[in-house]
Amino acid sequence: MLAYAVWVFGSAMPAYAGDDAGDPAVARVRAFYDSLLIVMKQAKELGIRGRYDKLAPAIRGTFDLAAMTRIAVGPDWNAIPSEQQTALIDSFTRMTNATYANRFDGYSGERFEVEPVPEARSTGRIVRTKLIQSTGEPIALNYLLRGSGDNWKVVDVYLSGTISELATRRSEFGAILKSGGPNALIESLRQQAEKLMRSPAAVSADKATVAAR
Repeated sequence: MLAYAVWVFGSAMPAYAGDDAGDPAVARVRAFYDSLLIVMKQAKELGIRGRYDKLAPAIRGTFDLAAMTRIAVGPDWNAIPSEQQTALIDSFTRMTNATYANRFDGYSGERFEVEPVPEARSTGRIVRTKLIQSTGEPIALNYLLRGSGDNWKVVDVYLSGTISELATRRSEFGAILKSGGPNALIESLRQQAEKLMRSPAAVSADKATVAAR
C-alpha cells in the first residue's frame, strides 16, 4: 500500500539523519521523522494501538489529510454530499494512522537523510529524502508540501521518488466509487484500517488478553 510516507518499506525502521532545517517545509518533514523515531524505539512496548495513538497527532500535524482525500477522490469529490465528504476524510485519516501504526513496528538502525533545500514547484515544494537501509541501499521517498510562511503540510508522497501515492489511490478510489458510490468507499477505507489494526502481533496480544481472563 501507500500512503503515505514509508508504507512501501514494510517494517524497515529508519533513524533520522540530517542537519537542522532552515526551510519550513523541510522542517515539517524532519519533525515528523523525529516523532516517528520516538515511537519506533518504543514500538514493541506500545503495541499497535499505542503506536496508533502516539502517531495520530504527528500525522495530523504533518499531512493535510482533507486535501489528500479530495485529491485521491478526484473530480467526483464535488458531487459527493458534505456528510459523506466528512466521513471519507475521517475514514481516510484512520486508514492512514493505522497504516503507520502497522508498518512502524520496530527499530533496526536504518536512517533517513533529508535534503536541506526543497525543490520549488508551481504546486508547492518537493522535499527529497532517502531511507538508508541496513544494507546501505538508499530508497527515495519524496514529499509534496503546500502552504505559506511557516505553515506547510504534505499533500502527496512519491514512493521510490516518482510514484505519486495519491495518483495510485485515485485509480483505486475511482473504481470503488463507480461500482458502489461514496458509501462503498467509506466502508472500504474502514475495512482497510481494521485489517491493518488486526496485524498478527495485535491478534496475538488480543488472544493473550482473552486467555488471561
